[in-house]
Amino acid sequence: MPALRRTALALIASLSALAGHAAEPFSFGVLGDTPYNRFERTHLPAVIAEMDAELLKVVIHDGDIKNGGERCDDAIYEDRLALFRSSHHPFVYVPGDNDWTDCHRTSNGAYDPLERLEMLRGVFFADPRKTHGQYPMAVESQTDDTAFAAYREHQRWQIGPVLFVTLNVPGSGNNYGRKKTPGAEYLARSAAVRAWIEAGFARARSTGLEGVVLVMQANPDIEDFGDGKGNHAYRELLTQVLAETRRFAGQVLLVHGDSHVHRIDTPLRDPKDGSAVGNFTRVETFGSPFMGWVKVDVRPGSTPLFRPTGQAYSPKTGE
Repeated sequence: MPALRRTALALIASLSALAGHAAEPFSFGVLGDTPYNRFERTHLPAVIAEMDAELLKVVIHDGDIKNGGERCDDAIYEDRLALFRSSHHPFVYVPGDNDWTDCHRTSNGAYDPLERLEMLRGVFFADPRKTHGQYPMAVESQTDDTAFAAYREHQRWQIGPVLFVTLNVPGSGNNYGRKKTPGAEYLARSAAVRAWIEAGFARARSTGLEGVVLVMQANPDIEDFGDGKGNHAYRELLTQVLAETRRFAGQVLLVHGDSHVHRIDTPLRDPKDGSAVGNFTRVETFGSPFMGWVKVDVRPGSTPLFRPTGQAYSPKTGE
């Protein structure tokens, strides 16, 4: 057999193997807004153990690793990092408002939120190109974009035909500021968020992916956005997500926390005419005082692509 033909057949075989692998079903887990108190801190290892017992490709905490009245001391970050590192699965963390934007509160230690954000980045994203967990997974980070190198917390990875994109979009008004015009930090971070979302969807379209998962902490008031009354701190974000979702042939899953109400729905509508966006699903994770996590099964080549189910946590007798 001529060498060129052998090479061509080997390449075809390799591509076929990759395609087959990409089409395999998989699952991932999401949780957030925990631990908020001593009870939850005591039981969170058991929740992580429940996830460890499942065949998950990755686990994602979508923010708020402490309650809104708790101090933002370094020790809190280090404690939560140790928890995340204990996971048997690759573990990804997305910052929440309690973790940095609300740290100015007296009860939080009257910290400078921007100083706490830098501390948070140094603790949780010391190596932004890999996850936490006992078996870390390689990921991409926006830190490799010279225009947005500061945003090391923005990460991205692909599993099969699905692209995951994490975003630092916290609750409490997204650090918009208390004036009618947005603050400098909000403007700079929003530019990075826009670029990260745009790049993610561009890749998904150009490579023919089936799905995009966006993960952030804030509840962006999607229902109000569809009614034309969207929160000014999230309106621009949702306008972009709406446009990108409509341009994308696959399915989009938005995962967030913030409201502490677990739900799975399809709330995105165009504020211009109220039309529903059929390829968009929202999952909000459990939140204190309700502990649990959401298992998302992914079934490539089928509809629906994403199949989330809530896994409420109940302490065992005697715990």
